[in-house]
Amino acid sequence: MTQPNLLFVFVDQMRGQAMGFLGEEPVRTPNLDRFASEGLVLDSVSATYPICSPYRAMLMTGKYPHANRVISNCTSKTAPYGVELQEEDRCWSDILKENGYSLGYIGKWHLDSPREPYVDCYNNRGETKWNEWCPPHRRHGFDFWYSYGTYDHHDRPMYWSTHATRDEFHFVNQWGPEHEADLAIDYLHNEDGTYRDPAGPFGLVVSMNPPHMPYDRVPQRYVERYADLSDEQLCTRPDIPPAETEWGDYYRANIRNYFAMITGIDEQFGRILAALEDAGLAEETIVVFTSDHGNCLGIHEKISKNNHYEESMRVPFIIRWPGEIEHRRDDLLLSAPDIYPTLMDLMGLGEAIPDAVEGTSYADIFRRADIFRRADILRSDEGTRPTSQLYLWADPERPAEGRRGLRTCKYTLMVERQVGEEHITLHDNGADPYQLENIAPDNPTLVASLSEELNRWLRKTNDPWISAAL
Repeated sequence: MTQPNLLFVFVDQMRGQAMGFLGEEPVRTPNLDRFASEGLVLDSVSATYPICSPYRAMLMTGKYPHANRVISNCTSKTAPYGVELQEEDRCWSDILKENGYSLGYIGKWHLDSPREPYVDCYNNRGETKWNEWCPPHRRHGFDFWYSYGTYDHHDRPMYWSTHATRDEFHFVNQWGPEHEADLAIDYLHNEDGTYRDPAGPFGLVVSMNPPHMPYDRVPQRYVERYADLSDEQLCTRPDIPPAETEWGDYYRANIRNYFAMITGIDEQFGRILAALEDAGLAEETIVVFTSDHGNCLGIHEKISKNNHYEESMRVPFIIRWPGEIEHRRDDLLLSAPDIYPTLMDLMGLGEAIPDAVEGTSYADIFRRADIFRRADILRSDEGTRPTSQLYLWADPERPAEGRRGLRTCKYTLMVERQVGEEHITLHDNGADPYQLENIAPDNPTLVASLSEELNRWLRKTNDPWISAAL
């Protein structure tokens, strides 16, 4: 098999419900709708730890947070605990590099701890510092680099290019996703071999920051595409708080721009796909579209992510590989660490996956439509499908506390531990898809059964929660 290329596009804070073809949200995504009709759509992919840095570290390492040390966002507050991508971890990009791939990374990285003297920029002027340069020796094989740590001025983004030093960042007066799509298109066309070796395969990551807050930093042309919808027409989910409440008003103040950002991202993704086709690369390239986590935007009285709710945990995931992956939808309970081994297996590099990788490859399920199984049928010819996904939130100062949980095809269990107390939440996502009712008090047997499965996850991932059980 000829080595396939990889184009991995992911955005920040886009919930899995927010794609037009699903019919769950009044959001307009014509390019994603078309892309979904050409590939495999996974409806139940979990962010696992739904904030930026932990997801990104799981994606790169195939390990859960307690193994890769990224148990929170990479900031000045977590830096003393070593919260950043470890140099010694062997990422999937390292494997590709060792196998002759040219590698490019464009956009948000957020896997380095900020250090003094802090880079003078918007995201580093508060009490907590967020943004940091990634030096070449920490880029895990990416030879073309156009990136930043975290920087939220979407309409005037900043970047470090491949050979820039820490002090040589620059700003661009263009909406970030559009600028990044421009560069991705140049990378794909690769005139005169400027960006990559034209004789070999490539892996390109495009990491866009929107629809991350602030929501008003979006071109007006995308907001205007929702001019025909009233605020209430945009608020179709029954779990949205009512108007004239704190979080109901917050949702209504931001949802139009949030959807506009997604429509803008959709347009830029469509441009990238068109360039891939124009360059004659579509048939030999695996394309993935996903997000690092979702966004409640005031639902459940949560400002954004970092919680167990579906709006936060469930992310879009669509993969296309013409002739190899048939178009369909599947409710496979894929978790963030599973992406690494699955992609390496698909690309014929399964034997190179390190033993330290904790995720599971589901490449055979991706490839073959005839082995599709419902989530309640757990075994087929290719092996065992997962029965659940882990959820967690941990404090680097007290890693045995925080929240741990489990998401199955039917239920979400969440246990919160603080100051010697535990509080349990259980949702029946089948009967109550918007998670409005906690049924834990009336279902002790079910809680006990799901807790046993959760504990198996925690033992598997060497979570200190287990040894510190109350």
